[in-house]
Amino acid sequence: MPAPPIIVIKKKGGHGGHHGGAWKVAYADFVTAMMALFIVLWLLNTSKPIQEAIGGYFKDPSGSAKKAGTSLTGAGESFSLTKQNMAQLKEQLQKSIQSMNDLEKLRKNIEMTVTAEGLRIELLESQNGTFFNSGSSALNQTGQEMLTLLAAELGKVPNKVSIEGHTDAKPYTGSGNYSNWELSADRANSARRLMQQAGLRADQVSQVRGFADQRLRNKDDPTDASNRRISIIVQYISKEVEPEESTKEANEGLSAESKSDVKSEESKPRAAAENEGKK
Repeated sequence: MPAPPIIVIKKKGGHGGHHGGAWKVAYADFVTAMMALFIVLWLLNTSKPIQEAIGGYFKDPSGSAKKAGTSLTGAGESFSLTKQNMAQLKEQLQKSIQSMNDLEKLRKNIEMTVTAEGLRIELLESQNGTFFNSGSSALNQTGQEMLTLLAAELGKVPNKVSIEGHTDAKPYTGSGNYSNWELSADRANSARRLMQQAGLRADQVSQVRGFADQRLRNKDDPTDASNRRISIIVQYISKEVEPEESTKEANEGLSAESKSDVKSEESKPRAAAENEGKK
């Protein structure tokens, strides 16, 4: 009998046996990289406080992110207060003041407004004196606590600060030549000295001004106690002209003047020649 035919059966391996699941890992890496790219692009277009808040979270997820997200002053020297974010400083200062004792009785004596010049903080006197001893430039306990708190917060921003002193229209009753002018200026300087000791940098105060009764808050009642006040202005940071730009502009101005001088000198011989021709 003839030998039976030999049948060879070949089994082809499955697709998974050749490639396995490696493509899934590669795809996951690609998606992760794209997500990281989109996060970076988003961060580049966010404001500085948000960047600081996110940075604080990654540095310490247990709690510093919350602080960085709610406090402007956490940004330190790198944070500049502009017209767009000055209102945030106002909110932060108001929250800090809320931690003070006797807040209820001070609520009517503290006003903060965002103006064209910057954030204006007004400490208004009452009939019996709230922040200063009556008729004196000496700060009382409440005034020292309030100015110390403000100095600690404002000393963390790069913005310049100006301090103003104001009085009511009632003439000063002290002896000698001392008047409301001296009193308003002395109160402003008392505030400056304490604030620089409590946190303001030596170069942060740009001006100390005494206005006496020339800028009344309540013009309808010139003797009202609220006219006696200290004003602290956190100024916007203005863009200064770079030295190179100013030098360039000066050089351009000089070259323009030189050109005009050359033209005038060139025109003189021509004018003389024309006059000779007319003769």
